Amino acid sequence: MGRVLFNSLEMCAGAGGQGLGLEMAGFDHRALVEIEPAACATLRLNRPGWSVVEGDLRQFSGIPYKGVDLVAGGVPCPPFSKAGKQLGAGDERDLFPEAIRLADECRPLAVMLENVRGLLDGVFADYRAWVETQLKKLGYVPGWKLLNASDFGVSQLRPRVVFVGIRQDLSEGFSWPEPQAEAPLTVGALLHDLMAANGWRGADAWREQANAIAPTLVGGSKKHGGPDLGPTRAKRAWAALGVDGMGLWDEAPPPGFSGMPRLTPRMTARIQGFPDQWQFSGRKTAAYRQIGNAFPPPVAAAVGRQIHAALSAKRIFRVA
Repeated sequence: MGRVLFNSLEMCAGAGGQGLGLEMAGFDHRALVEIEPAACATLRLNRPGWSVVEGDLRQFSGIPYKGVDLVAGGVPCPPFSKAGKQLGAGDERDLFPEAIRLADECRPLAVMLENVRGLLDGVFADYRAWVETQLKKLGYVPGWKLLNASDFGVSQLRPRVVFVGIRQDLSEGFSWPEPQAEAPLTVGALLHDLMAANGWRGADAWREQANAIAPTLVGGSKKHGGPDLGPTRAKRAWAALGVDGMGLWDEAPPPGFSGMPRLTPRMTARIQGFPDQWQFSGRKTAAYRQIGNAFPPPVAAAVGRQIHAALSAKRIFRVA
């Protein structure tokens, strides 16, 4: 008997963090919708066989994908982020209504949406209730969960809110993933080989200083300048780990470098949970924006496996 394989439609796919995680969990993507050209290029670069639809989600029809098993996506965060104005439904970037429209058009077995922790703030209680009501009308049992990336092997303090709606007849088979017992690697242990790649003689001492996991990586808005590691508080946290958060470097420090090194895009990708083989299209700023805005693949995989198990429980699956 072959392996159990479900298919999915992904919205706001970005650089593929959630797509890769769901692939790891046993989902085959029928299509991935993304508006940013650089992110689309990244998806095509790493998975030439994926069907990448470049364009605005508002103009995308889910009707041709009716019957897909899972509709998933990381809808834009700014409407709910504490770093923004938290306008919610009043923000033109709010795509939750589009996600609900696609769920209606596709009628999948499950829906999975990811966003920032600010979505659980009291100011959005009515908005969450509205989302739940719409999904209930479509026959899904909805739920929200705050998941910490560090509980799933990611060396970063990255809390994310995940929404899962399971079709009512399958909902009893779903449970949220349990945190891993083993703590993630420290930044020093995780990145030592990359920091030492050009022979930096201070790499061993740096590894000892970088003895905690990373603060949350911030992808930033395309409206703002080049790549850095976040606001002042985040930069202080990076400095405590021996990292200069004012920007990124293209390469690891040279042998005689003295001072605090900066991270490279590859280092930030590893902190985000991407495998080293995953490449990012575009120059440094474009690449880091994709990395910083991604959903860590190990977290997406953990949730995806639980959804997969719920769908498998009643043997509603295809055999590949």
